[in-house]
Amino acid sequence: MYDVELVREILNQILLSTKTVAKRFASIASPEDFTISEKGLEKLDAICMQLIAIGESVKNLDKVTEGKLLSQYPQVTWNRVKGMRDILTHHYFDLDAEVVYSVCDTHIEELAQTIQRMITDLEDC
Repeated sequence: MYDVELVREILNQILLSTKTVAKRFASIASPEDFTISEKGLEKLDAICMQLIAIGESVKNLDKVTEGKLLSQYPQVTWNRVKGMRDILTHHYFDLDAEVVYSVCDTHIEELAQTIQRMITDLEDC
């Protein structure tokens, strides 16, 4: 069995990052909002940093649970979460604002809900 307290800590960090992304994304109405001004670019940078943190934390979570936890929550495509981290980290200058917009607009809320469900499920452990 894995260290439940460590898993809770990682999950809480991910949840906090999803909330930060949602808050920073709230004023973004289109991908162009990221690229049209310096303020938009700063939001894009800040959001990308949180997405990197989320992806890294998911990788760490998978490692400390020996691949056993994430598979119990197939509603999230975990490999894509980890892959987004890799793209943002290793190909930052090829960043596509439309992809970041889509991730924030379509997937962050579902990720947050799933992470919250995971935290709740661990309360029984």
